[in-house]
Amino acid sequence: MSTIQKEREELIEMFGIHFELLYNLPPLGSRILGLLIVDGCKTGLTFEEIVEKMGASKSSISTNLNLLLKMDKINYYTISGDRKKYFKPSPFSERLSNYIKILDFEKKIIDKLITYREQTISCKEEQCNMENVKAYKAHVCEVEELLIKTIEKFKEIEINNSKNN
Repeated sequence: MSTIQKEREELIEMFGIHFELLYNLPPLGSRILGLLIVDGCKTGLTFEEIVEKMGASKSSISTNLNLLLKMDKINYYTISGDRKKYFKPSPFSERLSNYIKILDFEKKIIDKLITYREQTISCKEEQCNMENVKAYKAHVCEVEELLIKTIEKFKEIEINNSKNN
């Protein structure tokens, strides 16, 4: 096995472990996503190519592809006259947009806790908790601003790349 092939397989495995932990995905789904990021960013990979590269059953691959599609981690496209689907990882801008949804919900929870705490503070510990929660909210807002800027950059890059192809 060549050095570059070994590095490719290590990279797919690292992505797999990362996505298992981050998204709570099954191991095969995590590795399929890693495979698509490493090998499928140009033209995508067909179902048959994924089965061949992963060495798993068609039903297992199909189940995990459907999960990844439902979670918006991957997309597919078809070519007129060709019955195959070509799977690709979702663009960075789309994948990061999911984090905005998480942050929005977290901000709602924080706001509700602040409102509750303001009405019920009865000791120093609760006052300290309130200060921590407000500091955490400021942090979440900063992360959201940075994430929005990053998504805008990715969208710009993706639009430019689509114009050049």
